[in-house]
Amino acid sequence: MNKDAKDIQEGDKAPDFSLPDQDGRMVRLSDFKGRSVVLYFYPKDDTPGCTKEACGFSQEVDRFKKKNAVVLGVSFDGASSHMKFIQKYGLNFPLLSDEDKAAAKLYGVYKPKTFMGRNFLGIERSTFIIGPDGTLVKCFRKVKVDGHLEQVWEALG
Repeated sequence: MNKDAKDIQEGDKAPDFSLPDQDGRMVRLSDFKGRSVVLYFYPKDDTPGCTKEACGFSQEVDRFKKKNAVVLGVSFDGASSHMKFIQKYGLNFPLLSDEDKAAAKLYGVYKPKTFMGRNFLGIERSTFIIGPDGTLVKCFRKVKVDGHLEQVWEALG
């Protein structure tokens, strides 16, 4: 990697990755060349904030398609966890498993966190809008779920 992950910014080429989806199929960012990609990293399947975020994206998938955009969710959870999450909430876009944390590190979202007095490394909720040419159009870091979908729409134009 040429740059430190923390240095990726709008206008840069988005780092490519290869991650398995909930069905075990490998998905690469480069598979979506010519389309916009809403790539969002979230901490954990079936937790309150992550569920609200995923359901919000899921309800708008048809609108994303009209903008020639695809939604991809990424967490450290495995394929079976993703499948349960998708089935429980009727999600209609791929969830990718980054169990070795490679993509999270590429995008600079693997960060020190504190929860209930415990310190650990985990995903900082983040969304990246990637243009059809593979460049980063917008980087949202430390995302708050409320109001975020509107921010994504604005960034897609």
